[in-house]
Amino acid sequence: MKFQWLILLGLVFAVIIAIFAVVNVDDVPVNYVFGEAQWPLILVILVSALLGVLLSATVSIIRTYALKRKVKSLQKEIAVKESLIATQQNEIAEYQKAGVTPEAMVVTSEERPAADRE
Repeated sequence: MKFQWLILLGLVFAVIIAIFAVVNVDDVPVNYVFGEAQWPLILVILVSALLGVLLSATVSIIRTYALKRKVKSLQKEIAVKESLIATQQNEIAEYQKAGVTPEAMVVTSEERPAADRE
């Protein structure tokens, strides 16, 4: 059913464009950097619209690619952090089995313990 509505919408859009093209057949001057030409107004409008769509699509594709790369790098970072957490949980379990209470200390990748700084 959804596909039928899309076809119907496409046909209505095509009819509107056809009527628009018939109404706008007058030649208009198009100035280039090195000259001037006469083109039908509908071609000028359609080419301008097509260039706008191509530019928007290009920007969208580039942005999507950059975001996908960012997601992959963040997923790798998450995997590294999860591995670190698993290692630390195993160490905690070993301390608990041995009955040792380790000294509480928070160490991150940005900070080093005071003993290591000297």
